[in-house]
Amino acid sequence: MYAVIETGGKQYRVELGSELHVELTGATPGSEISFDRILLVRTDSTTEVGTPVVAGAKVTATVLGQERGPKTISFKYRPKARSRITKGHRQELHRIKVTEVAVNGTSAKALYEAGAADRAKAQAAAAAAAADKAKADAAVAASLNVGAPAEKKTPKKPAAKKPAAKSADTSAADAE
Repeated sequence: MYAVIETGGKQYRVELGSELHVELTGATPGSEISFDRILLVRTDSTTEVGTPVVAGAKVTATVLGQERGPKTISFKYRPKARSRITKGHRQELHRIKVTEVAVNGTSAKALYEAGAADRAKAQAAAAAAAADKAKADAAVAASLNVGAPAEKKTPKKPAAKKPAAKSADTSAADAE
């Protein structure tokens, strides 16, 4: 189940447990806020589109903290007027986590908690299937007697001998 909400002049697609940054709402960190402009709600079986908002829909979230967004640069250039104006801006944002999406008595949180047992069964079945696959792969590897390839040892070539340096005696004899 998900919803599309509008806040701060922007639209966001939210689900249960999703975290997002929205413009400041006037709430303090740790408090819970509710969004009243829900434009669309999608459940497993139906989709409700608001005209302009969905009646009976509710999205609540917890404010995790206040942050600043990325810096945006505004640059104006007027040719032939020797005018260049550079301005920077960082928007103040709230980081929120969605705790509830509900429409007409159907709650995403209740549906999630009701499906916990089914998800645990599916996870256990997937783990058992993975263990069986690992055993089958090990049996195939054993039957093929596949091991790590043996490293080839290449004999080292003897280092080339450098010509001997001339000693002082030979250089003196050459000089005569």
